[in-house]
Formats: sequence, structure tokens, C-alpha cells
Amino acid sequence: MSYQVLARKWRPQTFTDMVGQEPTLRMLTNALTQKRLHHAYLFTGTRGVGKTTLARILSKCLNCETGITATPCETCPTCLSINAGQFLDLYEVDAASRTKVEDTRELLENVLYPPNQGRYKIYLIDEVHMLSNHSFNALLKTLEEPPAHVKFLLATTDPKKLPVTILSRCLQFHLKRILPQQIADYLLHVCQHEAIVSEPDALQHLALAAEGSMRDALSLLDQAIAYGQGQVNTADVTAMLGSVAQDDLLPLLEALSRQDASAVFAAANDLSERAPDFQQLIDGIISALHHIALAQVVPGHTLQAPSLQKLAGIFLPEDIQLYYQIALLGRRDLNISPHPHQAFEMTLIRLLAFKPQTSSTLVPERKATPQPLNMVSSKPTPIKTQSNIQVTAERQVEVPTANPETLPATPDEASAWRELLQKLELTGMAYALASNCTLCKITEKEVELALSTLHQPMLNTKLKTRIEEALSRHFKKPMQLGITITADEIATPVKEEKFERDQKIQQAKDEILQNPKIKQFIDMYDATLEVSLLT
Repeated sequence: MSYQVLARKWRPQTFTDMVGQEPTLRMLTNALTQKRLHHAYLFTGTRGVGKTTLARILSKCLNCETGITATPCETCPTCLSINAGQFLDLYEVDAASRTKVEDTRELLENVLYPPNQGRYKIYLIDEVHMLSNHSFNALLKTLEEPPAHVKFLLATTDPKKLPVTILSRCLQFHLKRILPQQIADYLLHVCQHEAIVSEPDALQHLALAAEGSMRDALSLLDQAIAYGQGQVNTADVTAMLGSVAQDDLLPLLEALSRQDASAVFAAANDLSERAPDFQQLIDGIISALHHIALAQVVPGHTLQAPSLQKLAGIFLPEDIQLYYQIALLGRRDLNISPHPHQAFEMTLIRLLAFKPQTSSTLVPERKATPQPLNMVSSKPTPIKTQSNIQVTAERQVEVPTANPETLPATPDEASAWRELLQKLELTGMAYALASNCTLCKITEKEVELALSTLHQPMLNTKLKTRIEEALSRHFKKPMQLGITITADEIATPVKEEKFERDQKIQQAKDEILQNPKIKQFIDMYDATLEVSLLT
């Protein structure tokens, strides 16, 4: 008997055999149990996650001779013929090879005829996004109102290429990538039943290399068994994949923690001789740094490579964050470099060259920061909010005169109207208008604001009424609002917020520029600090 590859031999035959798709399985199981059957199902997801397999299982659930069920019997002639690919009422089509409208019309010619053997006639169209526009148009009407004995099962890796008219007619299920640990556990289950000796670390490497695809993982397992002469061990798997084990990275990372350039490059040369795929090397470094960072911030986190545990106590967290970003950029540059070995070495040089310093070791240079000018031309009467004064008819609060491009000298004078405005619960243009005003006076029944001529076009009766109603709700009595137009420069909440924001940006810029490493980088590459990114 010819050998059957693991990906086909271990293809799931029931819902319980599926791995990592619990939400989709739950919805399908409940729908079958309650007999709430849709006429068209669309399964989406990356390669090898079980789209076509799930469609075949659903075909058995719909046609099993024991009745519509979520657990097909696997013994009746219908289930056995579907497993063998011989069921006459299951039309499985590869849309990638039958893209023409003539192929689609030919497929749909027999839709009106009842099934030959089963309860339903199933049309399983794989990679449905490969159909032409004319084929989709030919499919539309039948897909919208098919005969009662017809079910459509569609599968695709790229649902974005499907017309919305097709998507709206289908019940959609997205199959997610399978987690590496779930893949590794399943590979262990397969090895045990196949009497294959395997190492857990080797299966972990295969699971990571599969990138969420169970079919790819089983294919890699087949390859690893052949490479290891019937055994699956870590050394053979890493050599086959061109990857490195985290234990193998320990000398390089230890040398990096000591800033020992010679030891770093000696360890790198040793790794490159065993695993000449430099992208895999950088991936290994990135993965090791990720696990070290997790061990530093998550108490009780267990590293896959216990030998890396001590490095979590040697490296500073800020070092790990910087190294991780440098390694990511190095991986990106590796794809555009004409010499991958040189790009890998340049990444190691950057890891050695840039090392953050803690704030305790830095002595920031004091720079003169712009101070707000004292713009008060006369002694102002402090403006107080309603929360701490009793407003009387005889007492009025006058706004101080402000010089151009300046803010009031005391916090109370600048923030009184801003604090009151935050309590008014205004939104939209009414809030924008009020934010560009300043408070002149408050009496028992009246609030008077000043608005600059620059913002006069914003003023209209509707917005004024909204502000007036908000003041009345706040003071719990009818209030009248007066807005005076002035050509003088006035202090407003908008200007105050802008002034505070500019101060924060300037402070952040000063702190960044005080870092010696940043200074060195700017001098070396004639770089500039992009202030807009600080906002």
C-alpha cells in the first residue's frame, strides 16, 4: 500500500477532530442541532486552517443517513462515500481552474434536479474569489434563492476580492490562525499514534514555522521525520528549517549584555555557520528578546528556554525595548540589502552602539524655557467660579486687559471661564464659540462675554441661545447672555490650552535632546527632531 502523507491521513473527519476553531464549530453545531440551516456558507481564513475540511464535514452532517446532525455516524454509505470523495451529490469545484462563466453555467445546469443519493445537493466551491465577474453574476440569482434541496459551501483565502452581492447572500465564518501551542500539542498527538520519537522543543519549532497552518505543520512534520530517519529532534529540525534554538543564542546575548563586541561577533559567526539563513537568525534574536521582556514584566512567566531566565535579571527593561526595535529594523533592512551577511553584522553593530542610559546617570542641561509674560496692564479683580462665590447684583467681576500674544499672569484669571465652560456640557459649534470667548462679568441675571473680531463670523443667534440655555441650567435660574465684539487681544480657553500644549511639547523636546545618545545620533547623521511626532 502506498504511503499516505500525514496531512491527508490526519485530516479531521468530524467537528471534534478540528483544532483551534471553537467559535465556528459552536455556531455550526448549534445551527445543526436547532435545524436552522442557511442555504449558503462562506468559510474564510489563511491556508491550512480547515476551510475545505470543515465544508466536507458539514456535507456529511447534512446528508448523514441518521438525520441532520452535528455528529455524523461515519458508518453509513453516505458518510463513507463522502470520505472517499465518491458522493454523487457533492460537487467539489476548484474555482482557480474553472474561472470562466461557461464553467459556472455548466455547474449550475443541474441545480433544479433533485439529489441522486443524499438529502441535499452540495456545491463546494474552493478558492471562490478566483471566479471572474461574469461567473459571479451567473451565480448571484441561484445563490440568493436556490432550490430547497441545494446548499452552497464556499471557501476562500481572500474574502475582500468577493463582490459584496455575494458576501451578503452567505453566512460567513472566519477561521482564525491556529495557535503555535495548539499545533505543537496536535503534532505530539500525531507522533504518539505514529510511534515517532519526538522532542517537545522540535515540535515547538515546527509549530512556529507553520505560521498558524495545521496543514503546513503536518507537512513539515513529514519532512522532519524523513530528515531525522524516523525521529524528530531539535538539532535536526533547526538544521532543516535554518532556524536556531534559543539556547544557541545564549552566548551572543550574554556577550551583548557585557557589551563585548568580540564575543558577540564570535558567537554570531558560530551561529551563521550552523544556520546560514540570516533572517532566521534575526527572528531568533527577536523571539529571545520578546521572551526576556515578558519575564521582566510578567511575574511567574516561564521561558521556553530556562537558560534565558538569568538574562532577564541582567538586562535592563529599557535595554530590551531598544534592542527589540533595532532587531526589527534590521530584519526589515535584511530584505533590501544586497549582502544579507553584512546587513546582519550591521544590526549587531547597532545593538552594541546604542545603549540607553538610566535617568539617574543623566545630568540634564538646564535650558531657558519661554516664560509667559505678565500681560496685566492694571490690577485685575480676580474672577472666581460659582462654586466659591455668591453672585450679587452689586458685585461685578471685570476681566483684565491683556496684551497681544500673552496669557493672564495668574491661574484664576486665565482659567475661570475655562472651568465654568467645562461644566456647561456644550458640544459642537456652540462649544467652539464659547471656547473663543473670555468672561467679562457675571451678575445675578446676566453673563457677559467678549469675542474677538477674528472669530465674529462664528456668532449667530442659534449658538448664542444654546450657550444661554446651558448657563441657565448650570446656575439653575434664567440667565441672559451678552457677547461683546472687541478688537483687543483676549485670553480664551483655546489660547490657554494651546499655550499649555506648546509648553509640554517644548519640555518633551528638551528632555529628548538632553539624552547624550540622541545628541550623538543627531551629530553623526545630521538628523533633526520631528516635533510633530511628539504631539
